[in-house]
Amino acid sequence: MDFSVIPSPPLLLLFFLLLPLLCYLCLRQDPKKQPRAHGLKVYPIVGTSSHFVKNQDRFLEWYTGVMQNSPNHTLSFKVLGLTGGAITADPANLEHILKTNFGNYPKGELSVSMLEDFLGHGIFNSDGEQWLWQRKAASYEFSKRSLRNFVVDAVRFEVVERLLPLLERAERDGQTVLDVQDVLERFAFDNICRVAFGEDPACLAEDGMAAPESAEFMAAFNDAQNAIMARFMSPAKWLWRVKRVLGMEPERRMRSALATIHGYADKIIRERREGGAEGAGQLARRDDDFLSRFAAAGEHSDESLRDVVTNFILAGRDTTSSALTWFFWLASTRPDVEAKILREVRAARASAGEGASATFSLDELREMHYLHAAITESMRLYPPVAGDTHSCKADDFLPDGTFVGKGWLMTYCAYAMARLEGIWGEDCEEFRPERWLDEEGAFRPENPFKYPVFHAGPRMCLGKEMAYIQMKSIVACVLERFSFRYVGGEGHPKLIMSLTLRMGGGLPMQVKKRSG
Repeated sequence: MDFSVIPSPPLLLLFFLLLPLLCYLCLRQDPKKQPRAHGLKVYPIVGTSSHFVKNQDRFLEWYTGVMQNSPNHTLSFKVLGLTGGAITADPANLEHILKTNFGNYPKGELSVSMLEDFLGHGIFNSDGEQWLWQRKAASYEFSKRSLRNFVVDAVRFEVVERLLPLLERAERDGQTVLDVQDVLERFAFDNICRVAFGEDPACLAEDGMAAPESAEFMAAFNDAQNAIMARFMSPAKWLWRVKRVLGMEPERRMRSALATIHGYADKIIRERREGGAEGAGQLARRDDDFLSRFAAAGEHSDESLRDVVTNFILAGRDTTSSALTWFFWLASTRPDVEAKILREVRAARASAGEGASATFSLDELREMHYLHAAITESMRLYPPVAGDTHSCKADDFLPDGTFVGKGWLMTYCAYAMARLEGIWGEDCEEFRPERWLDEEGAFRPENPFKYPVFHAGPRMCLGKEMAYIQMKSIVACVLERFSFRYVGGEGHPKLIMSLTLRMGGGLPMQVKKRSG
């Protein structure tokens, strides 16, 4: 059978009709609005998109290299000469996007649509008035001391009753390797479920105590995040919809994951309504959990409450577990840093005297400046959210002169920012907690647009203080009693870029109890 390589007459006719139009569009383009590839080869029609496809499995490392070689730490591009986007690691650009011209860079319809089946219209996936009222309600609750105390109590229970006994058993039973990333993710899931809606899934409890649906929910959450990341990384942002219709991976797995996630959240809300005021359909209040507080602020549909549950599980489980996973790995490579943390923790314990709690009080944690600096430095190098994407509502120019077109996706990359000498100095890639301390050893914060780990501007993370309380409490209690040795082999652990930055293959550690 013969196949002709000569285009058919209709295709030739279409090509010749479109050629003058393409030439006209290219000639009339404003030079100031042209993409800035900064050393990347630009191919006809597809532009620089082939580089993204080629490096999608190592995007963070590739993009960081591009930013290090870029004079203004910004890359802009177009696909098929029409749709485009920009990525930046410049603090001045971040301040422009996240604060100065905040109204022009919402989440946007494209990003919201790709996250909608997972996060609904919760606080992390909404714009305008819908975002604003959720932000105000959440801000009011996060400012209350009662919620802060509730978080402290939840962390204390999980540390004393679950985490420390688990490490004791691992050391006593001679368990050679413990996946600390898995342990931290289960810890964070238990903790956020208590804080968010007063449930205890007991994922960190001894074998056999956790409910099967809890493990299914955690696995489904991971599958959903992987599918979402695949949507964002695809050069064709509509392709996931085709895959969903055809039942292709990862959308097929996404459908199953969403059924599990929504079923779990709906069950919680249904049980709470059934236990509420008779005939009123109100939620039964349990302690001071966030769902009870949120529901008490007004009437909400089951769907909106489900969005609240899902959004806060994402924020509370994945960010803190990611931050602590990379922290414990970094600490295991730096005995000098671990020794300084241990001295500070033991000094706090000595000041408390006999009869002190197994954990540490808020005041004691606040005085641990070196520990605060070490965790902050770890998140600088390995931010839980490595990058964030917004949409551009109207044509704009960034402070460095980069053009961003209407409808473009505008992304900033905190991971790359940490590795730029122009921002953090020649030792930018070194784990050095001292960069966060003043001459007297007190913690000294940085400009949030230089350190956007907790976002910046009007969308600044409301749970920042509580995240530090949780992380410092865990690290202080664990390192006071145990030491870890990384047994994952030579070289750098693999970066897994999901909605949060995870460690490929887990964090295998040997656990050893400290003497005394």
